[in-house]
Amino acid sequence: MVQRALIAAADSPGYPLTIGLAATRQACVDWLSRRFGVTGLSIDGVLPVIGSKELIASLPLHLGIGPGDLIVQPELAYPTYEVSAALVGARILATDSLTAVGPETPKLVWINSPSNPTGRILPPLHLRKVVQWCRERGVLLVSDECYLEFGWTGDKPVSVLDPQVCGDSTHGILAVHSLSKSSNLAGYRCAFVAGDPAVIAELLAVRKNMGLQMPGPQQRAMIAALDDDAHVDEQRAHYAARRTRLKAALEAAGFRIDHSEGALYLWSSRNEDCWSTVDWLAERGILVAPGTFYGAAGARHVRVALTATDERIDAAIARLR
Repeated sequence: MVQRALIAAADSPGYPLTIGLAATRQACVDWLSRRFGVTGLSIDGVLPVIGSKELIASLPLHLGIGPGDLIVQPELAYPTYEVSAALVGARILATDSLTAVGPETPKLVWINSPSNPTGRILPPLHLRKVVQWCRERGVLLVSDECYLEFGWTGDKPVSVLDPQVCGDSTHGILAVHSLSKSSNLAGYRCAFVAGDPAVIAELLAVRKNMGLQMPGPQQRAMIAALDDDAHVDEQRAHYAARRTRLKAALEAAGFRIDHSEGALYLWSSRNEDCWSTVDWLAERGILVAPGTFYGAAGARHVRVALTATDERIDAAIARLR
């Protein structure tokens, strides 16, 4: 269905607009409303981007954050947050407690729920407190919600744009969404950022001078994907089945699974240095990511992904046995 939309829009020789098609932005608004109860968002608060990693890596630059400024990220985090700070010479503080920030006012706070790598889901009460903390200090809060469709146990993932979190305003808040996981479209580079229209306008003003435009055919493909829930539910069912099988096999092999309430990973530990675990699994032909890739606090964990094919997942399970 998505491929057909892409093919039908292939005759697209003109420059696309950086702001994107109105229909694309409306599809984003409708999807957030239908799937996650987000209200009060208009197309002025949506901007298509060329994959979420591009947006995350360049956001501090596009917002004028620079040397000496402080950016806060989760204690265990996707490495691109730190890269985005390094690219502009900003300082990074990795913490899950905003009280650790002290009296200084950051320029930007990142949150990520469900988390890469831990799969941790932040409940609405926690999100409300983070929103309040940032608004009281005039700090931009950006929520990376690329795994929002994937909650397995405990609290259902909630968007920071949900009115139970942010009230009746998106002021000072952005949410980043990607179709790479929920629609299996990593190769299409389809993503968007939504939230405070004033911040979206600032990003647009910079990005259109840098040629950061999502191609027209991808925008049409994105509309088709966002308008259809059935394929997302099917994709989710594949991951859920893999998670159930692989989690049981890891636990039978002596692993402890921490967090992992959501996202596409099992945050796993044998209570030893993560590189020893990497070696133990590699001897069995199983490749995982060492926890230290995501921060010093991951030193005794590895990240096991659910994104291999069913055949490869089953092979890993057989090797664990």
